[in-house]
Formats: sequence, structure tokens, C-alpha cells
Amino acid sequence: MALVTTKEMFRKAYDGGYAIGAFNVNNMEIVQGITEACREEHSPVILQVSKGARAYANHTYLVKLVEAAVIECPEIPIALHLDHGPDFETCKSCIDGGFTSVMIDASSKPFEENIEITRKVVEYAHDHGVVVEAELGTLAGIEDDVKVAAHAASYTRPEEVEEFVTKTGCDSLAIAIGTSHGAYKFTPEQCTRNEKGVLVPPPLRFDVLEEVSRRLPGFPIVLHGSSSVPQEYVKMVNDNGGRMPDAIGIPEDELRHAASLSVCKINIDSDLRLAMTGTIRQFLNEHPEKFDPREYLKPARANIKELVRHKLRDVLGCAGKAD
Repeated sequence: MALVTTKEMFRKAYDGGYAIGAFNVNNMEIVQGITEACREEHSPVILQVSKGARAYANHTYLVKLVEAAVIECPEIPIALHLDHGPDFETCKSCIDGGFTSVMIDASSKPFEENIEITRKVVEYAHDHGVVVEAELGTLAGIEDDVKVAAHAASYTRPEEVEEFVTKTGCDSLAIAIGTSHGAYKFTPEQCTRNEKGVLVPPPLRFDVLEEVSRRLPGFPIVLHGSSSVPQEYVKMVNDNGGRMPDAIGIPEDELRHAASLSVCKINIDSDLRLAMTGTIRQFLNEHPEKFDPREYLKPARANIKELVRHKLRDVLGCAGKAD
């Protein structure tokens, strides 16, 4: 099976009440961990690459790693997606360079300018058989080159979505309903504490999601900033020399609810980073004499795989949906 677009994935996900996992990739071990999990769970998957990942690993290396995954996992659909494309030129480079899906993120621009930039990307992408994700509303937090202060974040305005989708022709829409980029999604002051003293973030704005869905029936919605920041990996990092106090993510039950509605794509990045970093920190702390990268990257890859399997089965609901 060759690389695919997300169009058919999203149609099935919308009708089936589940979401496709969009996992950020930066190196071989992350690609392998994700796709091995998807192969075992028989799940479709979106491997996505940010501008920062392209700067780190080189566009060609990343494309070839994903192409290798397609060869090794021919039974599952794999899409290659540009995450947070900042401008037309970056999107064009990825479209010309083998990506099957791109995101143009002009959400920080005024509404009409966002439409203009997005429409230009859509026209070029559709001429080349590539699909486009756009964004309305602005998420707080930090992810690679995307940095938005909490006071600058804004929820998506449902009354704008019909005009935006009609005028741009985009294929999916990322909206802001309270998710946030990075591992520090919320401050302790924004949260409450449960009976165990664990910080609980404010709930997602499902009223916004439901109104968007009412105005765009059948249209695939995307959630960015949707890592859950597993506390076992935060603890692993901190127990082995790290300093990550108050790292808080999105509750998985809220993500599962979103996936049962119109959300067809859920982005996950920080959870993978935590699994890899926590595992490596623990390994090197327990084996200070070791220096072979293969020895600490192997268990890191295995923990990424198990994390992704859990997401596919218990959060996204897309296990067994590769057909």
C-alpha cells in the first residue's frame, strides 16, 4: 500500500465515531514504535512532521523513514502530514516532496487573511492530489516554532466556520476548545485538585465543538495539543534527574468523548517525548556504565509502542479500523 491521503480515513472515522491518531515523528525509533503499534492493532495512522522536525532531521530523511514504514507495514493505511505549516512556501515544499496532507496554520492572522492564505494552499494542494487542514482559533502553549501565550489564546467562533470552510475549500478544520500545546498545558491556578490531590485541568468546551459540528455536518474536525501527559512518565523523568513539576495534560476520557463526536484527528506529540525521555533517563541512571545508543533507544522505542497501542485502543477508538 502506498501513502494515502486522510480523506477516506476521516470519512470512516466520522461515520464510525472514532478518531485517527496523528503522531509527530522526528527519528527512526519514533516512526518504528508508532507504526509497529498500529500494525499490531490494525489501525490507520497519520505520521506528521513539523517545521522543527524538518529542520532537525531533514525533509528527505523523514520522508524515506515513512516510506520504509509503508513497506514494512503494507496492511495499514499511512498518511504523511505537515503539522503547522507556517506559510505557502513550506506547504508547497512538502506537497512537492511527497506529503499526502498538509496543514496551513494562519490562525494567528486576521480572519480574511487566514482565508486568503489557506485558499492559496488549498488550490495548489488539490491540483496535486493532496488534502489540506486549516485552523480557526488559537491554542496556547509551545510546540516547536508555535508559541502562544495563554492570554493570546482564543476559542474558535462557531459563527465563522461555515464561511471559512466554504471560501477556503479546506478538507478538515482544527479548532480551539481548550486543548493546549506542550507538556505544561495549564497552570496549577487554572486547575482544581481531586480527592487524591492530583491537578485536574478545566474541561474542554464541548459546547463549541457541538455548535461547530451542527454548522458543518459530516465535516472532519481536528484537535491539536491533545497529549495527556501520562503522570507515570512525568514521574519517571523527575525520579531520574528531570525537573517537570506541574506538567498537566488533557484527560483521556475527554478525548475519547471528542472522538465519538465529529473529531476525526487527534494530535499527540508530548506524550511520545515523555515516554522516550523518561525511559532513556531511567536506563542511563540505572546503567551509568552504558554508552551504546542502541541499548537505551531500544526500550524507549518499546515504551513508545506500548503508549501508542493504549491510545489506539482506549482513547482514539481506531484499533481494528485499518480496513
